[in-house]
Amino acid sequence: MQQNRSQVTERDGLFELEAGSDVLDSPRYNHDMAPTKVRERTWNKWHITALWVGMSICVPTYTLGGVLTAYFGLTVGEALLAILFANVIVLIPLTLNAFPGTKYGIPFPVLLRSSFGILGSNVPCLIRALVACGWFGIQTMFGGLAIHLFLGSVFDGWKSLGGTGEVIGFMIFWALNLWVVIRGAESIKWLETLSAPLLVAVGIGLLVWAMPNVSMTELLAIPPKRPEGASVVSYFAAGLTAMVGFWATLSLNIPDFSRYARSQKDQILGQIFGLPLTMFLFAALGVVMTAASVKLVGVSVSDPVTLIGHIQSPVWVAVAMALIIIATLSTNTAANIVSPTNDFQNIAPKVINRTKAVILTGFVGLALMGHELLKKLGLIVSDVSLETVYSNWLLGYSSLLGPIAGIMVVDYFLIKKQQLDLAGLYRDDVYPAWNWSGFIAFGVPVVLTLLSLGSSAFSWFYSYGWFTGSALGGLIYYGLCAMRAQPSAVKTPA
Repeated sequence: MQQNRSQVTERDGLFELEAGSDVLDSPRYNHDMAPTKVRERTWNKWHITALWVGMSICVPTYTLGGVLTAYFGLTVGEALLAILFANVIVLIPLTLNAFPGTKYGIPFPVLLRSSFGILGSNVPCLIRALVACGWFGIQTMFGGLAIHLFLGSVFDGWKSLGGTGEVIGFMIFWALNLWVVIRGAESIKWLETLSAPLLVAVGIGLLVWAMPNVSMTELLAIPPKRPEGASVVSYFAAGLTAMVGFWATLSLNIPDFSRYARSQKDQILGQIFGLPLTMFLFAALGVVMTAASVKLVGVSVSDPVTLIGHIQSPVWVAVAMALIIIATLSTNTAANIVSPTNDFQNIAPKVINRTKAVILTGFVGLALMGHELLKKLGLIVSDVSLETVYSNWLLGYSSLLGPIAGIMVVDYFLIKKQQLDLAGLYRDDVYPAWNWSGFIAFGVPVVLTLLSLGSSAFSWFYSYGWFTGSALGGLIYYGLCAMRAQPSAVKTPA
């Protein structure tokens, strides 16, 4: 017989919900959004390390050094330091926002119900989802190109398809991504665990191939593309902010993964082991490979897919492309599909289940890449490039997402004191429908960021957007909650 009232139990610091009819019948609940059971939290530190290795080794990471030198005016050495420092910094919100996911087994949208309201959580969720769908499209474009080059190395006539072959590759890779996520969290865990050592091996192989053809001394001595005599501080800070922005999205929705962690120790160590060094080394590899590409293939090439495509041996091209397909798949499924899948479900959990949300994510990503796909088919002509969109997004979206990260940390650690009403997050009678403190704390930094674009005196507010946004958002939220004399904690029933 079904119990009427939900019960919450605690085991070794991990909370578990035994849902009663009050939650099961709620429009805010479905099976996919439900808190994970303690027995389902099977990811140890090595699984989480593998998750970050799998997400970090991808084409965009490879191109980061080039983005920082070309668009942010840094030297190669400054660019690599910015990448390392940024990923150490972003570990802070990643680790902190992972805590409630591990403790309560809840995904990102459900956690946001505490700080933005039961219905209000949909606003930051959809902001996060749109960005993820855009990145899903960009990564799928890289994966589709790898499939096109793989098929071109296996079948002689495939290369003649040109852009049409790339679009076919895009659709194959697109469908493969959706299939993996529809199968659930365990399939993602094993994909990341199996692909991580392969990806490390690919990186080592590329480095061995490139090193005899590049001088590190000459590479580090290349002058920066900024005005002569200009202070490095502002350029470095802008690049640092952009690199923090690279994982700004994951610093929000990390509970989508930490809800499967065995313990807080596992999620902390896994992230420390997996993120900063992987990002630094693979970005450094990209710098080295780009510099060596002139001697290797006769032309400067800034992405690994195109570079490997220049190799004359069909066998090596096929092997390399297969590994790049795995690398891009491991990044895309975890970083860019899981979050919008949960975010879209949050709109109407009883109507949108995981499968429907995955398909919706796929079609939004497809629509956002429609312009690029039509270009490849020769149906339109345009000078807008993926590289331009990519570099502009890094700084822009980090400025908008920073306040959400600050609000989440302040709400959980300072306002709620790490105590949430687990059943109440799935009902309408505990937390407000709209928490206006969250929206004011989010809106003020965003408005100031947009206004700073038109003012040279306040351009620093935009340039350092993630830092200014997260700090100001957190402070405003804390102040508003203190003024309202909000209860410091909601006690979890034993």
